[in-house]
Amino acid sequence: MSSNIVECVPNISEGRDQDKINRIVDAARIDGVKILGVEPDPDYNRTVITFAGASDAVEKAAIKLIEKAIEEIDMRTHSGEHPRMGCVDVCPFIPIRNVSMDDCAAIAHRVANVIAELNVPVFLYGFASTSDKRRLLSSLRKGEYEGLEDRFNDTSSIHTDDTRLPDLGLNKWTESSQKSGGITIGARDILLAYNVNIDDANPYVAQQIGSIVRSSGRLIKSADGERKFRTKGLLLHVQGMGVPLESHNISQVSMNLQNYRITNLHHAFDTIESLCKNMNSSTKGSELVGLVPLDAMLDAGKWYGGDGLSEMEYIDIAIERLGLDAIAPFDPKERIIEWAIEEGQV
Repeated sequence: MSSNIVECVPNISEGRDQDKINRIVDAARIDGVKILGVEPDPDYNRTVITFAGASDAVEKAAIKLIEKAIEEIDMRTHSGEHPRMGCVDVCPFIPIRNVSMDDCAAIAHRVANVIAELNVPVFLYGFASTSDKRRLLSSLRKGEYEGLEDRFNDTSSIHTDDTRLPDLGLNKWTESSQKSGGITIGARDILLAYNVNIDDANPYVAQQIGSIVRSSGRLIKSADGERKFRTKGLLLHVQGMGVPLESHNISQVSMNLQNYRITNLHHAFDTIESLCKNMNSSTKGSELVGLVPLDAMLDAGKWYGGDGLSEMEYIDIAIERLGLDAIAPFDPKERIIEWAIEEGQV
């Protein structure tokens, strides 16, 4: 087993063409790297890929994957429910064992410099960002792919010079940047991509709940629209929004739990379940996208199951009470980070 382990979780803007997804993932299959998860979503038209290994191997694998995604994906024809800015919408490096956040930020910078040489726009975010105003992915991604032309032409109404242009690579609206879109690379802590299912195909309830629970809260405007203020959301360190999931005839409160030690899975689920009941609706299980730390699952199991149970019993309780297998089977050996890494002997 490697003495140091880095996790990489690239999100690519393709969730429908399985052959294309396979070719992109296969580019990262190199010695020293274990592919831990490949989760395409046709509604989002997005695939979350998770791999881990020694830092030098993960760095090489990320470069190969991004290069292949640039070759395979054309953003000019892309559409999907999830916000996105480019063919590799985000590629974070995450410290797992014997690696610091500074190490991961340095990896992100090296990868970004290599990718910038391909004549594509590259943004840096998180702990690899070049300024505090560029740290949040949501800030850099405002306007999404469709807003890039205005940004590059300095006609954007939603970006100032602090966030308007990429950090590296191409900053003009050319055929190359139109095809690739903006590629965002960074370093971050473990983040849980967690969606709570709402038993309603109409996303209205999910959208309302998303605006209530997310940390940034709601923007409230006066009747004439000239005055406004922002309320605080119910949950700390949570990004969230409501989206339809047409393939399952439901909607979702789609969230990023940015600090699961403060807002865990059961905090998010129970809060949304309570709000659903108040709005005469109901939850229908939930979904983890990517992998989850063991302690997050154990905390949820203990919340629902009390004291004195075994580790596996807590995991089973968490899966059942959160409904993590409502959309697809949830295999803890494949979905819990520590277990997946040990299984593959990275």
